[in-house]
Amino acid sequence: MARPAGNTRLKAARLAAGYHSQQALADALQVGVRQVRRWESETPPWPQPEVGQALTRLLGQDLESLGFTPPGGAPDRSRRTVLAATAAAVGLATVPTQAVAVQPATAADDYEAVTRSHRRLYWSVAPVTLHPAAIAHATLGCALLPETAGQTRQRTAAALAETWLLAGRIEFFDLRDADRAQETLLRALQAAGEADDPLLGAAILAHTAFIPAWVGDRDAAVERMVAARAYARRGPASAELLAWLDAVEAECETRCGNTRTALHLIGHAETVLEAGGEHQSPEWLDWFSAVRLAAFKGNTQLKAGHLPQARTTLLSVLDQLDPAEEKQRTVVLGDLAAVEAAAGRPEEACRFALSALDQLERTWYAMGMDRVREVRRALAPHQHERCVRELDDRLYGWSTTVSALAR
Repeated sequence: MARPAGNTRLKAARLAAGYHSQQALADALQVGVRQVRRWESETPPWPQPEVGQALTRLLGQDLESLGFTPPGGAPDRSRRTVLAATAAAVGLATVPTQAVAVQPATAADDYEAVTRSHRRLYWSVAPVTLHPAAIAHATLGCALLPETAGQTRQRTAAALAETWLLAGRIEFFDLRDADRAQETLLRALQAAGEADDPLLGAAILAHTAFIPAWVGDRDAAVERMVAARAYARRGPASAELLAWLDAVEAECETRCGNTRTALHLIGHAETVLEAGGEHQSPEWLDWFSAVRLAAFKGNTQLKAGHLPQARTTLLSVLDQLDPAEEKQRTVVLGDLAAVEAAAGRPEEACRFALSALDQLERTWYAMGMDRVREVRRALAPHQHERCVRELDDRLYGWSTTVSALAR
């Protein structure tokens, strides 16, 4: 005799939402696994109101679509029809109360895989090439999200938030479009909210702090950093994430002329990293390390006028940087050039600036080019010297000029 199939609608919706066992769904609903077994039986009982609401929210379908028969028999749909007609009569859009989950749990796996690939490609692919791909992937994520539920929806939303964050990073750091980056990062924050991922929210908010800091609006930058730290406290933040928040705030303070405060924040970040912590860093936190913190420190020492300390710090960073960290290398070389220019050593300044240009020809980075241009302005008193003229020949050569204008 064939075994009864049971409530196959609920089982299919559970699997599509990413709950691969009855126990997983029971844990999400905070009910016993026996209750889920009863729901997936041939005659599932109608859930209690609060649990029923949670079940429809997690699986993205109403109870009837999940195979439940309401008490008293077939549902009366007349009220729903009247409400829809009334909404149409007054010019309101009819919005379904439940999304219908049609994507399987594997959709989240596939979407996350592309997000991870884009994250890695950021360090080697030209920004103007990667940016359209990231935007297209985000558009796909926006289309997928309403078709998912439960863990599948949460994972898709988190990957979407990371994709928007990547696009925002490219727009701000590479394409130098702060207004567009602000809009994109807001979309990233909304997606992180859908995923209920406070650590990703903290990272996004911290990135938004760069935007006002770059124009000297300290109050706005500080307010965004306060929000970022509040989000970080809600999740299991790693030592690296907490130290990075210090580093971001330090750079914001440096941009606003408060180098003493910035150096204090960097000192605190060093202490946090040295102490470590019990929590692992998120996979997406690939833009920060102890070496990157030292690079922040070297730049702040430069801005503070502590030239011997800045030189020592930045030379150490240059030795420790991974060969793959090409974008960061251009920034460090630019800062070393700035140290030598401030110290009145134009030949050394030009040597580091030319090395930065060599790197920029291989891997474009707008922030690195900004550093070189700042050095050239600082070398104005020495512009008739041979080394500065050679720098000008490279800085305004055909390939460099076309690259700068094209990207």
